[in-house]
Amino acid sequence: MKYVDCVKEFIFEDDRPFLSCHASTLELLPEGEVIAAWFGGTRERAGDVAIWTSRREKGGWTSPVKVADQEGVPHWNPVLFGRRDGVLFLYYKVGHNISEWTTMVMRSQDGGRTWSIPVPLVEGDMTGGRGPVKNKPIVLRDGTILAPASVEPDWDAFVDISYDGGETWIRSETVPLDHSRLIGKGIIQPALWESAPGVVHMLTRSTEGAIYRSDSTDGGRTWCPAYPTSLPNNNSGIDLAKLDNGNLVLAYNPVRPESGTKGPRTPLVIRISGDNGQTWDHEFELDRGEKQYSYPAIVADGNDIYVTYTWRRERIAFWKISVRN
Repeated sequence: MKYVDCVKEFIFEDDRPFLSCHASTLELLPEGEVIAAWFGGTRERAGDVAIWTSRREKGGWTSPVKVADQEGVPHWNPVLFGRRDGVLFLYYKVGHNISEWTTMVMRSQDGGRTWSIPVPLVEGDMTGGRGPVKNKPIVLRDGTILAPASVEPDWDAFVDISYDGGETWIRSETVPLDHSRLIGKGIIQPALWESAPGVVHMLTRSTEGAIYRSDSTDGGRTWCPAYPTSLPNNNSGIDLAKLDNGNLVLAYNPVRPESGTKGPRTPLVIRISGDNGQTWDHEFELDRGEKQYSYPAIVADGNDIYVTYTWRRERIAFWKISVRN
């Protein structure tokens, strides 16, 4: 397996209109364009943190544009998702405390140039946020949409399920996890893929030094007890994408901290699995250094992959990479 035609860019440089940024997301648009979003402000949790976007047009990135803001209320974890009919969704969280997040959603009919007024994804939701918490939804072969979700402070994972194109959502059962056997809090921020019709899997961030996994055979409605994989995890976000040839590409920090602690968020790599996530090889390093390179988002188009991630909390980095046998 080879990585070729590798292009690395920064979406913006030091002339950014915010001091700090984090938690990027991206989606592919027609004509080879890309849209990215992230949260930016004085610092994470600050009342001036808003949601920003930029588009990659003709090989260059547009200046960051603030698209969601509520004075005095922190914004968190945007997630972009393009429906097959061309509607682009932007999900994000608002709230002073993670345990009281509300998930908001906006729509765009023109590839993110303009947006609808934000509304709650699930009316009355004040239980830690419904819908995607960090990583993108996936569309199953039967058209069902699954949104990878989790709650804090309980640190449990689940999925939200939509049978009508993302208009309404049904919560799955919580992924079983015996918290009494854990060193830390649990698992959050799943990344999903489907291996066969209705057979779905998730990898999750954890407090246990390893990426955890759970599997579903009924389209995401119920899940087997979460179990540790051999992949290290530093209690930081991960993401994955599925290529046209069936291989999985995982972006993560390959760091296993001491028990119950957070590890360094460097280096940041991608690896490939050809056996449905059982083993991972062909490592490619995206970044490393004294500061953090973290919270990757990854999408695939054929056998090309696109990645964004937090670069030192100062910029959002972008890679376009082709994977060849």
